[in-house]
Amino acid sequence: MEHFLHITWNPDLNIGPIRWYSLCWLIGLALAYFIVRKLYKDQKLGDDKFEPLFFYCFIGILLGARLGHCIFYQPQDYLTSWQGIVEMILPIQLGNNGTWLGETFGFYFTGYAGLASHGGTLGLMIALWLYVRKTKMSIWRVLDNIAIATPITACLIRMGNLMNSEIIGKVTDVPWAFIFERVDSVPRHPGQLYEAIAYLLLFFISWHLYKKHSEKVGTGFFFGLCLTYIFTARFFIEYTKDIQEAFEADMLLNMGQLLSIPFIIIGVSCMIGGKWMEKLGRRQ
Repeated sequence: MEHFLHITWNPDLNIGPIRWYSLCWLIGLALAYFIVRKLYKDQKLGDDKFEPLFFYCFIGILLGARLGHCIFYQPQDYLTSWQGIVEMILPIQLGNNGTWLGETFGFYFTGYAGLASHGGTLGLMIALWLYVRKTKMSIWRVLDNIAIATPITACLIRMGNLMNSEIIGKVTDVPWAFIFERVDSVPRHPGQLYEAIAYLLLFFISWHLYKKHSEKVGTGFFFGLCLTYIFTARFFIEYTKDIQEAFEADMLLNMGQLLSIPFIIIGVSCMIGGKWMEKLGRRQ
């Protein structure tokens, strides 16, 4: 009876060369695009300010997430040969042992099979800094607007992980455990689903706070809230996840937790600084 309660998970939903993980990324970015567009219109920010934003964000997140995964989690696979460096930058695998152009051109399309959220966050921050330099906008207004939309993208990314049966949880006997048939036949925590739900909740919290306190946009409050909430949730949910790489086995805190700590510190600092900036604005 206990086994009956577990969820057997083995979706086969790839469409040709298209991976559902990549598709979830694109859907998440598209939703964030429309949300931020609405925020810009609410705040009477012109299209000339908004139009280049998506380009900067898309490139920054994609490059940051890809490089973050390769450098933090699999440096031995990508940084030790020219082939690894090519596969790190381009969504292909070299060789003739695959499908989709493999036999003809000596490589096949894989998509970016490995993206790290910490790297994506860092890439986004660098991209937004470049965007602000170009548009001369307030960095805090830009960061706050992006932060309100970010949780919906983060939610879709984790749903992509769930579809791919990756970043699986530890073995457990909870009744809602998933049996990831692509991995093994034992029930595990659906850590991807835990994160997706946490991030979706953050989106509704952020949207509610924006409607009630839109004056906080530009103080860094929403940016700080986003970082603090997401990476605090990530830190504790990591305890339910299995390790991603062998070198994490003997670590007190895994790589995901270690990389979360500086983002939490930055987030809390921005929220505190946001209160100071808000008070300063009232005095003026």
